Amino acid sequence: MAVLSTLRHNARPALDSFVKSYATHRPVVQRVLTTGFIFYCLGATYRGLSARTAPAQSKKGRVSSASGKPESGKPQRVAVDALFYERLYRIFRIVIPSLRSKEALLLCMHSSLLVFRTAISLYVAALDGKIVASLVRAQTLPFLINILRWLLVAIPATWTNSWLSYVQNKLAIAYRTRLTEEVLKQYLGSQQEGPEGKVYYKLSNLDDRVKNADQMITHDIQKFSNSLAAIYANIAKPVLDVMLYNYQLSQNVGAEGLVILTVLVQLSAALLRKLTPPFGAYTALSTQLMGALRHTHSRLVEFAEEIAFFGGEETEKLLVEREYAGLVKHEDRVLLGRWWHGCVEEGIVKWLWGSFGLVICAIPVFFKLPGIHNIDLGSRTEGFVTNRRLLLSSSDAFGRVLYSYKDLSELAGYTARVATLLDTMQDTRNGKFEKALVSSASTEENSKILKGRGQIIESEEIRFENVPIVTPNGDVLVKSLSFFVKPGQHLLIVGPNGCGKSSLFRILGGLWPVYGKYIWGVVHKPPADQFILIPQRPYLPIGTLRDQVIYPHNKIDMERRGVSDSDLLEILSIVQMESVVEREGGWDAAREWRDALSGGDKQKIAWARLFYHKPKYAVLDEATSLVPTEVEGMMMDYATELGITLLTVSHRPSLWKYHAMILHYDGQGGYVFTHLDAEKRLALQEEKQALEAKLLEVPKMRARLAELLAAAE
Repeated sequence: MAVLSTLRHNARPALDSFVKSYATHRPVVQRVLTTGFIFYCLGATYRGLSARTAPAQSKKGRVSSASGKPESGKPQRVAVDALFYERLYRIFRIVIPSLRSKEALLLCMHSSLLVFRTAISLYVAALDGKIVASLVRAQTLPFLINILRWLLVAIPATWTNSWLSYVQNKLAIAYRTRLTEEVLKQYLGSQQEGPEGKVYYKLSNLDDRVKNADQMITHDIQKFSNSLAAIYANIAKPVLDVMLYNYQLSQNVGAEGLVILTVLVQLSAALLRKLTPPFGAYTALSTQLMGALRHTHSRLVEFAEEIAFFGGEETEKLLVEREYAGLVKHEDRVLLGRWWHGCVEEGIVKWLWGSFGLVICAIPVFFKLPGIHNIDLGSRTEGFVTNRRLLLSSSDAFGRVLYSYKDLSELAGYTARVATLLDTMQDTRNGKFEKALVSSASTEENSKILKGRGQIIESEEIRFENVPIVTPNGDVLVKSLSFFVKPGQHLLIVGPNGCGKSSLFRILGGLWPVYGKYIWGVVHKPPADQFILIPQRPYLPIGTLRDQVIYPHNKIDMERRGVSDSDLLEILSIVQMESVVEREGGWDAAREWRDALSGGDKQKIAWARLFYHKPKYAVLDEATSLVPTEVEGMMMDYATELGITLLTVSHRPSLWKYHAMILHYDGQGGYVFTHLDAEKRLALQEEKQALEAKLLEVPKMRARLAELLAAAE
């Protein structure tokens, strides 16, 4: 006991000396601690948002068009990592192209409003304490003056909050507009781009990475823009609030309490981050599943007639229910994760941090701090209310910093979707495709064909030299095709279904790539704008009757070419459709033309479109199957008069006499290209039909002979 008494007696002077020295140098210590806290906040924010190296992605999650081997189909991992920031930076350069852009101005205005709102919050916290202090002191005049100040500060406060919401929404719209313009520029391209364009076609036919481009352009870009506009306020504003509120708090209760509070908060925040589910991956998967469900419904609408004829309602219902069940299962999982995460989050952020704050606010009441003088009850009340208001605001700001990581994870999911769309479009423009291939594509000979790329040479005539006809899934229809079409020499193309007739047109139009073998396949052809395709079911756009004839031109383009409505009427008279103008209510009548016109009228409109544009070459794919023979002949003759060279796929013998050359596929990978003698071929066709008719009578004749023999016996 004596020893302990001696130790206490010796330690007391040292402790008194330390306390006196600390009190003397406390202002310096306060500044050091406060400065350190600010740097700590900035460093913690940087570390929290800085890129973490993502685990190496195995190439097994993709399907290579070169090998054609399907690989493991695990969804791509989405996280706030280096890849996310790389993608976000590329997209950010699109939505804010320069510092002088409208988007940069809106962002600057948004930042100014955020700082102004924080300043107002600091003033309101101090004013709140003064109002309560005047109440405790029962001072009527100071109380009324402070209430007047409260009402006056409400004017800029409400103005600022409304403007913040307005500017943030304007910023989201501006981001969406910029991004949509860039995507549509690549997606639709222009006629001058040639084979590098037509991305909208290649995404749906030559590549498997983007299943729902329409959803990505309309839905995902909107979500990304809203999230990007909100993430700035959800990160920059809370970080600024944490620093300013805590700086003011340190002036009131001392930086020591602030350091203790920071340590406790960071420990609990680390636990909360550890328990946070991967919301970014959840978001990306949700949008993917919603896209799959929408795609299933769109297929039901697109193939409604075929499904109705086959009675496939139950099968289609099962497919829709399967996609919906997968979406609901995922959403249930996300809701469960958000539920327990919300419980933990509120327990830590609201209640645990609230208790820490009450203890910190009580420090000036129970402990005498150097430089802080609470003379009476009113002063202590004012200090407590002000500090508590600052602490609640700081706690709310820190909570929003933690919530921002969840928002950032969701932004990572939307960013991954938008970046995938942009990357895939760029790859397709460069001729890089990823497509699941048929098994025959893996054979040695076919694999060599798929690895090589042919050559396209602009020319006045059409000439194929050793060009393989290959479908997007790697099916080699013809290993080496050679033929030519000179201007004025119409070509007839015949053969069984699936032999490569339409594939040939897609190569000519620049829609499919040209493959090659040892000697690359060479295609000589005019520019793609010198071709017009007339399919069996022509495309009729939304618009007026005039738009159906001059598509893709508009009225201004038509007038610039020196064409008038009377000229269009003459064109319609050639296809014997001039009455449609008066019947439908004039050239400016707007209808859903695919429903308003019959099948034959649709084909006539497509021919009128051909005569309006007058290209050098026209591709006819069963383009007269619903047109009377006499009208068919008139249209073929007029096309020849205009100097349009026709490449025709048709099984109608009435068309043979208009063609000089024939390309005949045998359906086994072979073909014959030769001059067409229409009279001889018609004679052979008639003889063939006559023999087939006689052969059909043979069973009946044999049966009759058997009856006669039986009767004779």
